[in-house]
Amino acid sequence: MIILETIEKLKAIVEAASEKKAKDTEVLHLTGLTIMTDYFVICSGESTTQVRTIVDYIEEQLRKAGVKPSGIEGYSHSKWVLMDYGDVIVHVFEEETRQYYEIEKLWIDAPRIEVGL
Repeated sequence: MIILETIEKLKAIVEAASEKKAKDTEVLHLTGLTIMTDYFVICSGESTTQVRTIVDYIEEQLRKAGVKPSGIEGYSHSKWVLMDYGDVIVHVFEEETRQYYEIEKLWIDAPRIEVGL
């Protein structure tokens, strides 16, 4: 079984989201700001159908690399789906829901990082 390092995991998540046309993907580096995780990946889909497609594809691609989420929340409504990969938490929002919650503003001190694809 292949075990992905954190940066490889980030790249795989961002690439999978991109392949399914996720919008406005951001990676927040949270190390030192919280004990819950090291990174957030935040992206949007134009509809709940696209949100499910993005989530399914991220999960599929990481499973191929031997990485399973410890939990996925919100899938049934798919307005905001949270995928917990331990050191990386993925938030896939329906666009309107993302605008409403603006979670990036809660983490204004978190550096945004580029994950080269």
